[in-house]
Amino acid sequence: MLYMEILYFVLAVCCGAYYICITSYAGITANFAWIWIFNALTLLLCGAVLRYHRLHSGLLPGKTAWILVAVRTLIVLAVLFPLPGILGGMRMKTDVSCDYAIVLGAQVRGTRPSRALLRRLEKALEYGKDHPDVVLVLSGAQGPGEDITEAVCMETWLRQQGCENKLVLEERSTDTLENLKYSDGLTGCADAKTGIISNDFHVFRSVLLSRKAGYAHVTGIPAKGDPVMELHYIVRECFALWKEKLKGNI
Repeated sequence: MLYMEILYFVLAVCCGAYYICITSYAGITANFAWIWIFNALTLLLCGAVLRYHRLHSGLLPGKTAWILVAVRTLIVLAVLFPLPGILGGMRMKTDVSCDYAIVLGAQVRGTRPSRALLRRLEKALEYGKDHPDVVLVLSGAQGPGEDITEAVCMETWLRQQGCENKLVLEERSTDTLENLKYSDGLTGCADAKTGIISNDFHVFRSVLLSRKAGYAHVTGIPAKGDPVMELHYIVRECFALWKEKLKGNI
């Protein structure tokens, strides 16, 4: 039991340290960052209960400590159930020829792409050069803190980098499902061979949503991940997949 206590306390420290790392890197308002503090606190609770049971076994029923540990473990396993699919999406081949490639929007800081959006754009530029006939559909509306639409930001950046592909701007969508529906409304890409360009952790969910939206021939085109934020994004994506499942979108 002592080893379990130590393990829980070490993991709690790691979660707390990672929270500091990602908020220092992405800002204190980093989406869903609180999950690491919550995780650290629950790990500390489990470790403390095990320690209390070990030192005062006569005061705490043995089953109570292990039930707490078991419940927490089962919850974690349930949350991470989509993980194999996410990891599979991250390894999808990117050399498939498509008629259209939808570049999913992400946060714009003023008029400049965020780190996440920049990685998508770099992959779009690379894919467009390798497939000069592909039509790039740039999908994303204007959100809070954004001076222009995500689609316009993407167009500006791609043209500045010398992109020669045909670009179609979709400027209404505010989430992934809308990205897919409105892009199809402009181009009819749901009936064509279509690739979806997004950050690697997001590809699996994007492909599932596209199939639900009626896309017949779709493939994911993952952009490279962020070495600092990747673990956080993967955990957050597990929750996002469960949310989409509960809403009936996948």
